[in-house]
Amino acid sequence: MTNQVNIKILGVEDALILNAMQVLNQTFFTSSTINESEQPDLIFYYEEKKEGDELIVTGTLNQDVQTIRRQLEANESKTRKYAYLAVYLLLLQHHTGHIQAWGLLNGMRPTKLVHGMKKRGYSDQEIKEYMQAEYLVSDEKINLLLDVANHQLKVIPDLHTIQNEISLYIGIPFCPTRCAYCTFPAYAQEPFKKWIEPFLEALLEEIKLVGAFIKECQLKITSIYFGGGTATSLTKEQFEKLLITVYEHVANASEVREITVEAGRPDTITPEKLSLLKEYDIHRISINPQSFNQATLDSIGRHHTVEDVIDKFKMAKEYDFDNINMDLIVGLPDEGEKELAYTLSQIEELQPESLTVHMLAFKRSSKITQNRGLYTTASKEELERMSRMTYDFAKEQQYLPYYLYRQKNISANMENIGYSKEGHESIYNILIMEEAQNILGLGVGASSKYLIGTSVHNPKDLKTYIDSYQTYATKKIETLIESLEIGDTHAN
Repeated sequence: MTNQVNIKILGVEDALILNAMQVLNQTFFTSSTINESEQPDLIFYYEEKKEGDELIVTGTLNQDVQTIRRQLEANESKTRKYAYLAVYLLLLQHHTGHIQAWGLLNGMRPTKLVHGMKKRGYSDQEIKEYMQAEYLVSDEKINLLLDVANHQLKVIPDLHTIQNEISLYIGIPFCPTRCAYCTFPAYAQEPFKKWIEPFLEALLEEIKLVGAFIKECQLKITSIYFGGGTATSLTKEQFEKLLITVYEHVANASEVREITVEAGRPDTITPEKLSLLKEYDIHRISINPQSFNQATLDSIGRHHTVEDVIDKFKMAKEYDFDNINMDLIVGLPDEGEKELAYTLSQIEELQPESLTVHMLAFKRSSKITQNRGLYTTASKEELERMSRMTYDFAKEQQYLPYYLYRQKNISANMENIGYSKEGHESIYNILIMEEAQNILGLGVGASSKYLIGTSVHNPKDLKTYIDSYQTYATKKIETLIESLEIGDTHAN
């Protein structure tokens, strides 16, 4: 990627279009400006005209001329925006030689667009043609989206009509240490150990408040997800108290389709905790290596060994857990194709039931981003090859893609993909990514997301949460009532 490019755009005054062009620049250039420099490196010329109900936009860069024709629709400003962006993308691709497989799609949930079109009666072929024409998405990415969306409908046949049920996310904001890439609400356990009991007591009360409303309204719970942080950072006794409260005041394992527990850090897993989770019929757990290279684990602050991951995975198998997920991050510091190949070889040996592949994202509050000069990461070209390695590996090992999402500042402008063996998909992951129902978040930093397009965010600060959980519980219940009355207002 070119380091710094100053761009001049003539013939475009619309600030929304110019801002969207700046977002596109991030996928081609490390740094760029638009209409700021007196000596631009690139000058784009635009003109538009209308012929009947058709908009024609032409752009020129050097000797390259690109023209896009769009049928004018009710939302004319959207038609104009994407016509201008399509021309801009084509010119940039020709100039740089880099093809953006996702085209103009830069939102977090591209499969949601597919489901929206399916609900309106579009066939897969019609969806494909629309994605190609409107957003310039490559065949490979469109096929991936369709594969994921169609697989989701097999896993959750009522996905398009499940809005009257809800799911719960329960966040435990503690980890043995805080990883360098992490931006989740997570406190290192030892320095904050005095807060664990007060936090847990507040969380149990929040669960009781929300649970009373759920029981009163006879709301059906689809799934429950214990995340964090690391949910198993709690002691066995603390976690049992949490499970008892959830099962008594919300729902138990037999009353929901799925319960997942994030046991992501192997240094939090013990035989006693695994026995407890089995006793309470937990359906699915995560044990997350991120990488099977010890030097990488040390550099990102994981503070456990590769052997810990393998040993705890095998221990979980001894306790008859038959749905274990593992997370990997592609593009961690000092990792290239060789390191990824070794990690994938270890996954091949262990054969977890599901595998979630994340591309490293440079989030503002992470240690890696704040100290980026201290870390060396792979080039865009190598990251694209590494991503391809994970695609090929998943196919060879019969892992099926069942959810995906994209992030701002994600490495190589790629995507995160959840794979699983057939029948071991995470229901919660599908529901949260497709925004198919209202999801209530309980605990420090947990977010409740509603079908009316709004969210309620619990405080990330421990003391603030402990002091104010009642206020936030009331607010999320009131918002849930509103959302259930109005229905899905942000469906595509």
